[in-house]
Amino acid sequence: MPIQFRFHPEKAVEAAAVLLKLHGKPMKYLGLLKMLYIADRVALKRMEQPITGDHYVSMDYGPVLSGVYDMIKGKPVDDALPLWSKFISPRNENHVSLLHDPGDEDLCEEEEEIIQQVYQAFGHLDPFDVAEWTHDLPEWKNPHGCAIPILVEDILKNVGKSDEEIEEIQQEAIREAYLDRVLNG
Repeated sequence: MPIQFRFHPEKAVEAAAVLLKLHGKPMKYLGLLKMLYIADRVALKRMEQPITGDHYVSMDYGPVLSGVYDMIKGKPVDDALPLWSKFISPRNENHVSLLHDPGDEDLCEEEEEIIQQVYQAFGHLDPFDVAEWTHDLPEWKNPHGCAIPILVEDILKNVGKSDEEIEEIQQEAIREAYLDRVLNG
C-alpha cells in the first residue's frame, strides 16, 4: 500500500503565504509550485513527513503538488478552496499574490526554516530554470503532456531513506490516518 499523508490545506496556505511574503510581490505560480514541492521534498528528508501532505505528480514542467495546483486553477480540492481563496489570489495571467496573511500557527519552526531556505535558494531564479532543475530529480518522469503520480516512497528513496526507514514512515502515516478518522469522523 503506497504511503499516503493527509493533505493539510492550512499548512499549504501558510507555506504559500511565507513564500509570497518573502517574495514581496506577485509571484509566477510556476515558481510557487516548484518551491512548495522542493520544500515538501526537503521536509520528507529532514522530518520524514511533508509540510503539505499533498499528492505529487510529474508534469511537463517538473514535479507538482496536484491539490495546490488545482486550487491555483480555482478547482475545488475537498473543502480547501475557500480557505485558499481567502488568502491567495486567483491566478492573474501567470501570477498569484497574497490577499491576506494567514499567519503561521500550523507550521512548526523547522517547516518555516525549510520554506525560507528553499526561497533563499530558488526564489530569485526564473521559475522555468527551477522547473528545469527539478527535471534532474530522479522521481520526475517525463509525462509527455499528462500527469504521472509520484510515489512518496520514490521521493524517500531518492533522498536517501533506507527500506526500514520507509517502512517506519509508512506505519506512522497509517497510524496518523487512523487517528484522524477516529477523531474527525
